[in-house]
Amino acid sequence: MVVQEGLSLERKLEILGDAAKYDVACTSSGVDRSGTGNSMGNTLKCGICHSFAADGRCISLLKILMTNECIFQCKYCINRAKNDVLRATFTPEEAAGLTMEFYRRNYIEGLFLSSGIYPTPDAAAERMLETVALLRFQYRFAGYIHVKAIPGADGQITEQIGWLADRMSVNLELPTAEGLRSLAPNKSRKTILTPMRQIQLGIKQNRQAAREALPSGMPGGRVLLPDRQEEFLPSSLECRPEQLGDLAEENSYTLGKPLLKGVTSGFVPAGQSTQMIIGATGETDYQIMSVTESLYQKFDLKRVFYSAFVNVNQDSDMPNWIGRTQLDREHRLYQADFLLRYYQFQIGELLSEDRPNFNMLLDPKCDYAVRHLELFPVEINRADYHTLLRVPGIGVKSAQRIVKARRMAVLDFPDLKKIGVVLKRAVYFITCQGKMMYPVKLSEDSITGYLIDERKQKELKGEQIGYQQLSLFDLPSMASGYQPPVAGGGGAQ
Repeated sequence: MVVQEGLSLERKLEILGDAAKYDVACTSSGVDRSGTGNSMGNTLKCGICHSFAADGRCISLLKILMTNECIFQCKYCINRAKNDVLRATFTPEEAAGLTMEFYRRNYIEGLFLSSGIYPTPDAAAERMLETVALLRFQYRFAGYIHVKAIPGADGQITEQIGWLADRMSVNLELPTAEGLRSLAPNKSRKTILTPMRQIQLGIKQNRQAAREALPSGMPGGRVLLPDRQEEFLPSSLECRPEQLGDLAEENSYTLGKPLLKGVTSGFVPAGQSTQMIIGATGETDYQIMSVTESLYQKFDLKRVFYSAFVNVNQDSDMPNWIGRTQLDREHRLYQADFLLRYYQFQIGELLSEDRPNFNMLLDPKCDYAVRHLELFPVEINRADYHTLLRVPGIGVKSAQRIVKARRMAVLDFPDLKKIGVVLKRAVYFITCQGKMMYPVKLSEDSITGYLIDERKQKELKGEQIGYQQLSLFDLPSMASGYQPPVAGGGGAQ
């Protein structure tokens, strides 16, 4: 460990901002809160992503660690205890002050706060709690705050943070308990899932209290934080062992420090998320997405994020992936994740134990369609909403527009194009008034050939493809044979 005393605030920001870049769990706010006359900032449900880096990353959140010192020895982490890296630590006053100064300059609209585990989980969590409390009460900051819960920290501290943050997340780290034991020996499934379950129960009970208009006289289920320490949490939010099952610790929670009197929007109003590292261990896509499906069903998560493994420590025991292998895989996992959350798919429809990994040449929705041609083509003017969602090229909004538009008229292919359907993918799987747009041989091989673009066909043949990051000011030469891409939809359609 490289320790340096007397670091400037600017140098600390450089170190701890860089140390936070490997955590990908950033997203739009998911919460709607208007500004008030006695506070600074607000949040919008439509998102907080207003500025982007040159490579496309959203930079509207100040994303920092409280400290990159850590007592844990996770093999995949650059901040593990035995690494000789420059260490720094923010005081709560420094972190809160930086957030406000960046916000006043319109550089950011919120804060993403995480931390290394040092010297104990409780001490790390208390520093984060103090930082968020300073922002909310001293600076009257009403903007978006996302806080990483510290596994193993006292549950009472986690709950206090939950009343002040908009979103919380607990990194699952690795998809399986076996992978966690081998690569993160200081962590366990229990210490990770316990705060995750605690946050879930708090959100659920707070929503129930809001529906019952409690406490009375406060609109929107807003909750008053009492001055007295013993009254900080409503009795309905106490995490009892029988509620958490085998995930609960058999002990009582105690408050670290009493909070000042103030008003919040409730307990973690924007929900919770998690992150998994992909490719560090040997799990298949089927195993990973099965864990994801279980998390959505059992823990009510807003998002699961996937991070392609990078061997930052150059550890000989860890895999060294070359090229885009894991990045392409990460992309497929995100596409499948959207299908689970928005398109009413189940993982058993996309993968199986006999076919455990995604097709790298086709997105999961197209791959599903070509493997289930007995379900296609579907008639646009008669298919129900659920069936429309399974057609490649038709997204959630497009399906809603189709259902609404066909009440007033019979739809044809030009109408679908105006609605926003991506016909270059959809035409192989739909009919309008019983007719396809043009004759198509309904076989898996032929349709797959149509869907795979020229670049992917070259990859299939083993030809070398050069990848490069293009900027807005460095377009490829027209003389080189470059052809502009055909306009079409993106996302999970």
